[in-house]
Amino acid sequence: MSQKFEKLKTLLMELFQLDKPDLDFGIYRVMHAKTAEVSQFLDKDLLPQVNAAFSQYQTADKAEIEKELAKAIEQAQALGADPETLPKVKDLRARLANEAVDIVSLEGEVYDQLFSFFRRYYDQGDFLAKRVYKPGVYAIPYEGEEVTLHWANKDQYYIKTSEYLSDYAFRLIPDDDQQPMRVHFRLADAVEGEHGNVKAAEGQSRVFILAAPGASGRDFMTEEDGEQGKELTIRFQYRPATLTDWPEEERDGKKKPPSQKELSALAARRVLSVDDDSLAPWIAALGTPHLTAGGEKADYTRMEAHLRRYTARNTFDYFIHKDLGTFLRRELDFYIKNEVMHLDDVENETVPRVEQYLSKIKVIRKIAGKIIAFLAQLEDFQKKLWLKKKFVVETQWCITVGCIPETFFAEIAANAAQHEEWVKHFAIDEIKGDLTTPGYSNNLSLEFLKAHPTLAVDTHHFDVDFRARLLEAIGDVDEQVDGVLFHSENLQALNVMQGRYQEQVKCIYIDPPYNTGGDGFVYKDRYQHSSWMTLMADRLRQARNLMSPSSGGACNLNDIEDWRMRGMIDAEFGESAYVTTVITKCSTPSSFRTVNVGPVDVTDRIVLFAKNRDEFSFTPQPVDKPVDLQHFSRFITNIDAPCQDWQFKSIRLQVLQDLGFACTSSQEGMRLARERWSDAARVVVDHACGSFALENANRVFELKTLQKPSPWLREHIASSRAEKDRITLIARAGGEPILLLGGRQFYFLSKGVVETEGKRRLTEPASTLWTDIDTNNLRHEGDVEFPAGKKPLKLVERILRMSEQASGVAFLDYFAGSGTTGHAVINLNREDGDHRKFILVEMGDYFDTVLLPRIKKATFTPEWKDGKPKRLATPVEAERSPRIVKVVRLESYEDALNNLETYRTKEQQGLLDLAQAQGEDGLKEQYILRYMLDVETRGSQSLLNVQAFTDPTAYKLKVKRPGSDESREVNVDLLETFNWLIGLTVKTIAAPQTFSAAFERDAEDRLRLKGRLKQEAEGPFWFRTVTGTTPEGRRTLIIWRKVSGEPEQDNLMLDEWFTKQGYSAKDSEFDLIYVNGGNNLENLKTADDLWKVRLIEEDFHRLMFEPEGA
Repeated sequence: MSQKFEKLKTLLMELFQLDKPDLDFGIYRVMHAKTAEVSQFLDKDLLPQVNAAFSQYQTADKAEIEKELAKAIEQAQALGADPETLPKVKDLRARLANEAVDIVSLEGEVYDQLFSFFRRYYDQGDFLAKRVYKPGVYAIPYEGEEVTLHWANKDQYYIKTSEYLSDYAFRLIPDDDQQPMRVHFRLADAVEGEHGNVKAAEGQSRVFILAAPGASGRDFMTEEDGEQGKELTIRFQYRPATLTDWPEEERDGKKKPPSQKELSALAARRVLSVDDDSLAPWIAALGTPHLTAGGEKADYTRMEAHLRRYTARNTFDYFIHKDLGTFLRRELDFYIKNEVMHLDDVENETVPRVEQYLSKIKVIRKIAGKIIAFLAQLEDFQKKLWLKKKFVVETQWCITVGCIPETFFAEIAANAAQHEEWVKHFAIDEIKGDLTTPGYSNNLSLEFLKAHPTLAVDTHHFDVDFRARLLEAIGDVDEQVDGVLFHSENLQALNVMQGRYQEQVKCIYIDPPYNTGGDGFVYKDRYQHSSWMTLMADRLRQARNLMSPSSGGACNLNDIEDWRMRGMIDAEFGESAYVTTVITKCSTPSSFRTVNVGPVDVTDRIVLFAKNRDEFSFTPQPVDKPVDLQHFSRFITNIDAPCQDWQFKSIRLQVLQDLGFACTSSQEGMRLARERWSDAARVVVDHACGSFALENANRVFELKTLQKPSPWLREHIASSRAEKDRITLIARAGGEPILLLGGRQFYFLSKGVVETEGKRRLTEPASTLWTDIDTNNLRHEGDVEFPAGKKPLKLVERILRMSEQASGVAFLDYFAGSGTTGHAVINLNREDGDHRKFILVEMGDYFDTVLLPRIKKATFTPEWKDGKPKRLATPVEAERSPRIVKVVRLESYEDALNNLETYRTKEQQGLLDLAQAQGEDGLKEQYILRYMLDVETRGSQSLLNVQAFTDPTAYKLKVKRPGSDESREVNVDLLETFNWLIGLTVKTIAAPQTFSAAFERDAEDRLRLKGRLKQEAEGPFWFRTVTGTTPEGRRTLIIWRKVSGEPEQDNLMLDEWFTKQGYSAKDSEFDLIYVNGGNNLENLKTADDLWKVRLIEEDFHRLMFEPEGA
């Protein structure tokens, strides 16, 4: 094979994800199983079609004609004749000039063109939708609108998460749960990002570099106590490489910094060469050969294998193209017209030459089309996995004691894990009793639980049976769920909640990554801003579907991406959706170590927008302001007298006299005050004046000039000016009278004063500049540690208050961080007694260490200090606290990939081996190019294996720990997954019932029960029901059962159980009944019954894979 062929094949192996055999995870693992078959297809079928396409020119092959000509010339010379006079030589020269085809050159040109075409769109695992117009110039889609917004990755889904960047973990002894020897690769200090004001350097490719050795020579590696025995942490930096990253002994003569591959090799060498007895077992284990997925020993170490995975996870696969096939086919036509087909080459050529030229173009188009078909199959398969609604892998419930029937109290009190959590996080062991309230004791009393109704019982600490019985006993489940916490990538969570919360969210508040280059947002090098925009655009589009018509949104940003966010809001919601941008002060100039050119930016932005501005319900928010003593300097001493008799006095003089100074003027009083308090005199007196003004706000006034008065009012103003010492009262029908003095209007301080919790405050409507909220010292707010990115509670509360306040409305935050939005909703509910609900989405590992504990603590009591409650919730606060908080954990995209299994049946292989299936455009070729992945992964657990629905409690998935290479098998929560898929508002979740029965056949050989159904704890026939309402308002019953595989028995038991429950006589109760497994329930309907029966499996599959909102 030619070098050009091999060059193209190498590229195709990369495009087909077959060039990294050491990456045995995700789509790489699936494709590696097909390496031999795809390689053979390239070598033996696809690329040789280029040679076959030019076979018609074999008789005119230039090389053959040249050989024949050389031979004729040699013969003529041997005979002493002049070769050029011979007819044969003349004929061969004519053929060479006019007909000869350089087949090798033609093939080479085809391979070159194919390579050039596919290379231009592919970059480290991603196809970039760059529509090439000519070298260095790109075309963008434009449909004649006034302004269009476009970015490099607009046609793609952003699929990367930051988990593996911050912490990648694996076990050296996977099967040992006591001492698994867990190793962590952790990110130390990433370049940039010392402060949010420092922007990342653009255009520099960042790489993973082992941290500095330090004084010990191995500071990059430490052994620590972990969850299961000792753990090893190896630290890396993520930054652009420099020449100094070469070892000193190798630095001379180097002109470029080391590449990622070279840095990984250097890191492995340094780690494995550490000489420390305490780390010897770790070094030995890391230095053993890596075992491939097939069980063979690789020629590289485990350390090298995991380094390759770690760097690959953060270098490749940032995007999935939304429609790669259409894009590449369109680009191919454009490429051929602009890069291959040149009219000048056609105009002056002979007919045979034009034929050859067109043949070359046809071959390029045909072979490229087949490559595109395979690439589209691969990309569309990944898109299918990305967009499918993910399984709920776990559902837990945090239920406050006040909502739980007392029959469960004994079990709760006896649960050691729950007891320990309450002591650790809520300090209940320090609660003292009194005459009316029991105190803490080691054996929790039922009276203690009753006295503290806001303690949250986390079902995570209890078994499945307890959880099922508790949910059944509570009833009316969704009505009592005041908060939902999704532990998930946010687009996946937004997809899952589409049915349940469509147009129910009243306000969205998000605080996404600022994209400073050091805030944890993982972006593709050279695509920092377009990566961020792709992340935000799809999530904004899905969130829009959840927003009610009168809802609003707020997005917290800094100056890096705020204008891009505004553009996306215009694109997704319409140009009128943007409301305004609020500026908040987030720091002080002294907190910056390094600054960019120009003044230090100490502000953040909050972009406010509405789903429909015409329907947007906005509530103005008052903000505190100090009393302006320069304007409000006087008060009325006899307010109850007729206004014409009012007497005025200086506030400052009155205050000074009240402070005990014998003075007749403010100047005299201030002189006496300075003698007593020195420089503090003005502060003391001003504070006292402000307090006096607020307490007497209905008597404190200023005189204001009326702006643009009406003609009739101008007459009164003129009269008042003429009698400047007389107060004029102007009555107004249906309004407050106007008081004038000297032509100016009385304006009383009381107009701006509100009273909350017995305290008076002077307020004014909030503007777009908020400087009154402290953004510093938030580290411990909410009594959880979250060093970076926490937003002030007061800030979020103000934003949420701007939306219409009504019970039952939901507030959504899909970049939840530490949980400030949920905490703010809890505070607002306690303040006014409404029942707002919150939905939070967070994928970080701090979900369990920060967010969930914060929500539990906020639920327990409003005030905390140093990890302990400052006080307990009052009865009113307890009544207004969250009742149930639901915790939902979703399957991740990577879980979906890792649960794929490829399988080809003997029948399928037999068809592909048939002689008539071979050859160009044959069945085998079409199967490999278009259908192989979809067909052979069908039935994988993550792609819905409906055969496993026979036991709804045992549908299993392998789920990875966040940021880890470790996986564990878990039982999927099929009940909850289906509830979310159909958008069910859940009314009841019954506890399972199990039955046993004996069977016999009647005279007509029909199966029937022998005796009656018996409800037994270990009975083989299992049923569980869920009731609720679909988004269309259909009253729904869902019946889950374990199917034995004996259809007659299963259906008989279902019919008997259904009748026993009385459902067949309750036609008016349900409109729709779902059942898993084939059944005969429809046969129980009478002519008057209206309920319909559907198979769970059918709607489960349809709803899981429908591309809603994609």
